Amino acid sequence: MINPTIGLSMLHKLGDPFYESIKDILKRDIKFIEVVDEGLHALNKRRVSKLLDLSKSYDLKFSVHAPYADINIASPSSSLLRAMVKRLLASLVNAHFLEARLWILHPGIETGVSMFYPSLGWTQNIKTVELLCKAAKDYGVNVAIENLPEPYPFLMKSVEHFQKFYEDFKADYNLGLVLDVGHANLNGQIELFMEKFSDKLVHIHAHDNDGKEDLHLGIGRGTVNWKSFAETLEKISYSGAVVVESTEHVTESLHELEKLLL
Repeated sequence: MINPTIGLSMLHKLGDPFYESIKDILKRDIKFIEVVDEGLHALNKRRVSKLLDLSKSYDLKFSVHAPYADINIASPSSSLLRAMVKRLLASLVNAHFLEARLWILHPGIETGVSMFYPSLGWTQNIKTVELLCKAAKDYGVNVAIENLPEPYPFLMKSVEHFQKFYEDFKADYNLGLVLDVGHANLNGQIELFMEKFSDKLVHIHAHDNDGKEDLHLGIGRGTVNWKSFAETLEKISYSGAVVVESTEHVTESLHELEKLLL
């Protein structure tokens, strides 16, 4: 029997004020919260301090999702890339002070000029990840990279992309994989991701969709085969976090996960 930690991402509250969102999530008696360091919820010293106080009072653990809006770690523009890396490093430092269990990173995306430089994006994607992992090692932060959805031109969406990435990744750092179940459902590779990368899988985002669009539906309200998902977790003896990343029917999604996994 597996014993994963069930958590909740703050993604569904991203349009609401930060402290109001925290109060709402605490009412759910959740012990593991994924903070999305983005938009209205961007981390700073004051917010980190407040979260640390709450962690002592409520016995909370955190993961931090790195900024992703307008962020492209494979950008061909060196000046823009420097600004984006600076933002990511600030997030990494906040994750360190928050004592987060994990910092979750999105891979890069192709741009309007990628067709003229077919290998540049892939190479830059790896260089930036290696740079961030070097900083993470200095700060003692665990980092993992997430699979992203079709049909968007992200560089790392499939099992094949991740196999090539781990072959090319040369940094002295144990970079984990965050399996986004909803994203993997769009290319039919949920179980394949888990089986191929059972030694890399450290964190899971759980949400549903119709198999066509990245909808972040409540668990059980789309086409994801959750029974097969749970059976594969058992098969690979997964014991990390499974974080609800639905943007609707959140309470029901937490209950569905509990029935499936606990």
